[in-house]
Parts: sequence; C-alpha cells; structure tokens
Amino acid sequence: MSVRQASTINEVIQIMDEIIETSKLEQSPMGLFAMLYREVTVRIKQGISDDSFQNGERMEKLDVIFANRYIKAYYQYKANEKPSECWAFSFEQAEKFWPIVIQHLLLGMNAHINLDLGIAAAEVSTAENIGDLKSDFDKINTILSSLVAGVEKCLIKIWPTLTFLLKLTGKADNFFIDFSMETARNGAWKFANEFVLLPENQINSCILERDARITEIARLVSNPGYYVSTIFKFIRLFERGSVAQKIIDLRIMEEKNMECVTV
Repeated sequence: MSVRQASTINEVIQIMDEIIETSKLEQSPMGLFAMLYREVTVRIKQGISDDSFQNGERMEKLDVIFANRYIKAYYQYKANEKPSECWAFSFEQAEKFWPIVIQHLLLGMNAHINLDLGIAAAEVSTAENIGDLKSDFDKINTILSSLVAGVEKCLIKIWPTLTFLLKLTGKADNFFIDFSMETARNGAWKFANEFVLLPENQINSCILERDARITEIARLVSNPGYYVSTIFKFIRLFERGSVAQKIIDLRIMEEKNMECVTV
C-alpha cells in the first residue's frame, strides 16, 4: 500500500482535517485524537512563525516526521494493514462502545508520545547534536502537557455531572494524574537519546520492544481496574451527543485552551 505522508506542516494540518471529516461522517472516535493533535500542530506552526523555537526549520522537520508516524498508522489501519502494536490497539478501541472520550485521547497520546516522539526526535538529530534539540523539545511538551486540562473541560461539557463524581470519588481524578504527561515526555526524551545511538541493524528490534511496552500501558488505560472502569462505564452511558458533536466540542475547548498556552 502507498501510505499518504505529509512533507510540510501545512500538509499535516490538511491531512488531519481530512481524517477529522472522515471520522465525523463515519461517527468514529478515531477523530477525537486527530482533532486534539490538529490543534497542537496549529500551535506549533504558530510558534515557528513567531520564532518561538530556537530552530524553526528543524522544528518543522520534527513536526512532520512526528505527525507522519501517526498518519501512516492511521492509513495502514484503515487499509486493514497492521501498524505498530500500540497504534493498532488504540484504533481497535475506537470500534468498541465502552471507551469514553478521555480513554480514546489517552490511548492516542500514549502511542504518539511514548513511541513516536522519541523516534522523531532522534531522526532529526545525530548522537553529537541531539542535546541542541532539548530546549525546543521541551517547548513542544509545554503544548502537549496542556492537553489534559483541555480534555477535562471537554469531558465536563459532554457529561456535566463529572465534576461531582470526581470530587466524590477521587479515584477517577487520579486516573488523569497517574497518566503523567511529565513522565511520558521525560521517557520520550530518554528514549530519543538511546535511540539515536543505535546502529542500523538494531533499530527495528528496538522499536518492536518499545512498542510492546507502550502497548502494555495502553491496556492499562483501556482497563484501569474494576472501580475506575465501572465509573467510566457509567459515564459512557450518559455521555452527551454523537461522536461528531464530541469532536466539535473538543475542537472548541482546545481552541480556547490553546489561547492560554505560550511557547
């Protein structure tokens, strides 16, 4: 199969828009992560235009390589081909009824940050200069780490009594905290620094090993234990709106959230 790939950040946004529109038509939760990621890409593009990054040219190259890993996985799955295991697991959950919005988003973030980001960072670097990327890498993560706050706001709109439930139990709230964005991005940077040192004949085996570990995290996100899973099923039964409406709501919330984020 010839997998569609972007060559510029504008093409990344265009492809994201197409995935989102297809997902809305198909009422597929796959569009939830695509919408979230689109808004991050728009913010990175703005940061490049504003000279907020140390090296804008390198940042666009990183953004495109990073995005293309997700885009490739999406089109492979849609063509009934097998993408990386963690992406396959994420996409498979979009075909099931029970996962709630936050689980769909965390599954996408898990695959993209814990697997794809480190590989992309290594691919725009060498063992000698990867340290030069750290400042811009951290700025990307300032944007990525803003996702959780926006997601929680979106969830509360979709299911308004969530605020009461989180205060009442504390358990579901810990689910957001336990999936630590700081841990994920620090792990991605550590992985990038290890990955960039590998000889070519070890790259594929390293990716497969990392992919298997990240898939185990995905399984925990999908099934976070009896108590939290029961709460999530209750939330799912009372979620408002169609998948298409949830995607629209997420875009509105993330656009508002991104207005408060500075690179």
